[in-house]
Amino acid sequence: MSKVVLITGASRGIGRETALAFARAGFDVAVSARTLEDGQQHDHSLTGADGQPLPGSLASVATEIRALGRQAWCIPMDLLDTGSVLAAAEQLLREAGRIDVLVNNAVYQGNDLNSTFLQLTPDTLERVYRGYILAPVLLTQRLLPALLEQGAGVVINITSGAGESNPPVSADRGGWGYAYGAGKAAVSRLSGVLKAELGRQGLRAYTVNPGVVTTEALKATIGEDGVRALGAGSAPPPVPAAVICWLAVNDLQGLHQKRTVHAQPFALEHDIVADWSTVE
Repeated sequence: MSKVVLITGASRGIGRETALAFARAGFDVAVSARTLEDGQQHDHSLTGADGQPLPGSLASVATEIRALGRQAWCIPMDLLDTGSVLAAAEQLLREAGRIDVLVNNAVYQGNDLNSTFLQLTPDTLERVYRGYILAPVLLTQRLLPALLEQGAGVVINITSGAGESNPPVSADRGGWGYAYGAGKAAVSRLSGVLKAELGRQGLRAYTVNPGVVTTEALKATIGEDGVRALGAGSAPPPVPAAVICWLAVNDLQGLHQKRTVHAQPFALEHDIVADWSTVE
């Protein structure tokens, strides 16, 4: 029976590329996000310069996965809705029948996420709590029994430098705000707890920092000029995706669980992706 991976936030960007990387590695893939079909609009979503929803959907990613010869499941999930999160877990277990790898990649990305401290509202903090703490915890808790049943389950949590360091400048000058930093700081603590409590039962748990990645969301936030200005300081989404898949497939002894894996230097050090210019 083929192994199964669930990737949240998989309609575009890092999540989409991670889904395709696992499919190429022989996994059947469940993809989860709010956008089932292209063009759907949601509250608190980023939009392009034209005001339209960003491209990408679960349906389109599933088509790509199936073209690689693997089975795909589309699982709609809204991080801000507890019922939706639990229903997504149940749908996965019902339709796929097992899970071997969980990638907690989805995040809340509303335009209030990087409000300055004095502009920060309780509503924003509530959404950050639901999207960055409650949703991944509930999803992981519900899927852990099935993961542990395989005897070698893997959980990979996607963090950010914002959760592990202070902003270089204020949020209104291009840095990050408290809400985003606090949310990602919570994500950064999850894997260590899982490893300490469940590692003896065969669970491996990783924290991965993709670095600056030129996703559709980043382009919508800083524009094409901003992306060009990043130059060598950024990588395309297939780079962190390759690292995420490599950890699940190759690090069977769990050697890289103890600290955050910084995807871009890690890709170079382990010859996972040697040259960004060769990655589309």
